[in-house]
Amino acid sequence: MHRLVEVRPRDRFAEIDGDGLRHELEVLDRDRLRRGEPGERCADQHERHDGGEHPGHDPKVRSPHANTIPTVPTATGASLSAPFTELGGEAERIGLKLSQAQLALCERYAHELIERNASINLTAITEPSDIARKHFLDSFTAIAARAWTGRERVIDVGSGAGFPGLALRIALPHLAVTCVESVGKKARFLDEVSVLLGLRGVEVRNGRAEDLAHERGQRSSYDVATARAVGSLGACAEYMLPLLRVGGDAIVWKGRIDAELAGAERALAAIGGEITAVVPTASLGVGDVLPGRQLVVMRKTRATPDRYPRTSAEARRRPWGPSTERVARGSQAPLGGPTDV
Repeated sequence: MHRLVEVRPRDRFAEIDGDGLRHELEVLDRDRLRRGEPGERCADQHERHDGGEHPGHDPKVRSPHANTIPTVPTATGASLSAPFTELGGEAERIGLKLSQAQLALCERYAHELIERNASINLTAITEPSDIARKHFLDSFTAIAARAWTGRERVIDVGSGAGFPGLALRIALPHLAVTCVESVGKKARFLDEVSVLLGLRGVEVRNGRAEDLAHERGQRSSYDVATARAVGSLGACAEYMLPLLRVGGDAIVWKGRIDAELAGAERALAAIGGEITAVVPTASLGVGDVLPGRQLVVMRKTRATPDRYPRTSAEARRRPWGPSTERVARGSQAPLGGPTDV
């Protein structure tokens, strides 16, 4: 039996990286100036970014939409739209204080997501108010579900449109984030939007988590793993924990979990972990805007046997839960390429 752990909004988070945010604002201002629109430059100009290579960026990939993105506010003195003004207030309810610059990055991201979603099936959530709440705020709840230093190495399994991985990188600028996405078009979107927003320390891997977890330099290398709208708790445990160092945390976004707990117990016993917290959004003070949601935190307690994770074919043949258990949204969809909620 698992106890329900109430996690209250935290009073402190890692310090905001002022230099990093100035760099990200410069990228947004230069994008406006290329279109002949006024922008507010930051005082610190010593770090420039021209859309070239950054960690994890394939130099062959360039964003064809870089100069066609709807203009959004980029600096202090400019007004945010109502959904992103409200996002700032709702984030404070979980103890997260976002600057005007960070909220402007969220809004720019949302505009790009809406535009690109017309040609790439990135998300079913397309209204700005829903993106602010159901994507960004939902992603930010992870910050209240565990203790963060703000400098963790994070791997986001099945990134899709970039939630929670890129959203967490905006909120905590010192994070190093690896986004794993098996669908090539989605992986290219993640790469391009990271460059567009000037998000340093982001790597995009176009592949599957079950393969990546057997790679040298990836296995047992991360402090935090995240998965949102991906699969059952047992499947998530198998694909996420091998990527974590001992003591690292896997955070899984869920609705009701009763039917999945037995399978998760079996997986964790075999792989080397335990459930340390089940955090309902209601306990974080945002249950009214994110109803019926909870975050399951699984901690890696010992080294994972080499045979895990299994191939997706073997995992389908022998699931951790009942035979009706499905990975992602169908038995043919392995982790690393989900469809966003």
